[in-house]
Amino acid sequence: MQRLDPWHGRCDLQFHAANGSTQHQGGCTAPFKLLRSERGDDGRCELPLLHTAGGLVGGDQLTLDIKLEANSRGLITSVAAQKVYGSIGRSRLQPEGCFAHQQVRCSLASGSDFEWLPQELVLYADALFEQQLTVTLPQDASFLSAEIVRLGRTAAGETLQQGRWRSSLTIQRLAGNSSTWELADRVDLGGASLDSPHGLGGAPVFGTLVWAAPMVMGAETATLLEGARADREGLTGTMRCGTLNQGLIARYSGESSRDARFWFSRIWERTRTIRGLKRPRIPRVWPLQEQPLRRQTSTLNAFEAAAETH
Repeated sequence: MQRLDPWHGRCDLQFHAANGSTQHQGGCTAPFKLLRSERGDDGRCELPLLHTAGGLVGGDQLTLDIKLEANSRGLITSVAAQKVYGSIGRSRLQPEGCFAHQQVRCSLASGSDFEWLPQELVLYADALFEQQLTVTLPQDASFLSAEIVRLGRTAAGETLQQGRWRSSLTIQRLAGNSSTWELADRVDLGGASLDSPHGLGGAPVFGTLVWAAPMVMGAETATLLEGARADREGLTGTMRCGTLNQGLIARYSGESSRDARFWFSRIWERTRTIRGLKRPRIPRVWPLQEQPLRRQTSTLNAFEAAAETH
């Protein structure tokens, strides 16, 4: 059902480091709600974000402004999968439908470390959704994002039909008065691109992981790529990864959001290991029975040995 008045939820958060730990301050408006934060390993502030409405309809807007002060570490995840309901043909006023929008702006200071790890996004039939993720950070800060999208409730035989998903991800490195682009990535999925061999080829699940590293990577780049490719073992779907100027990007397309989650979680672990941080723990709000970080022991050991060599 389409609401006549769109809902605009906002979330403004700041992370700051003190005494070896990171704290957060700020707040949000409905339908957002912040749950109790936890202190993760390495002093990281882990913050679950709840969307209380249960889903988005056409015209809804979500805006998140996230700032990390120097040397702070934060992780934000969602409490449940985000749903986007069908918009096309649901309203007499706008029979062509209306996009729901989400904008996330992240600003990182020197030495900070932010991980944006929402749970799966599910687009119902005829849903229209557009998102922008904008990141600015200096050379010595780290940003990691992993997002998974399911196009249609495939377990019920549903497809996206006339729906569309649009995404814009930009990462900009700041150095004094100058800046460089680490990544400018725009994806538009709908219509012929859903089934075209040059698009998704009929796959209902699509995902992207991006890591902007806090240091120039030399031999570690080849080691990270080799490990990420080895982590595909036992998983289904098409999985490819490559390098940024200072980091990594990985793509998944296939049938299984579970396998996308497994692969991305393993790469996430590697990005922690390569910096000498503790291995991540799956957030407590993720309702998983599986163990996404479990892999062949020999695969991880080989990566660690190569890292120590370099």
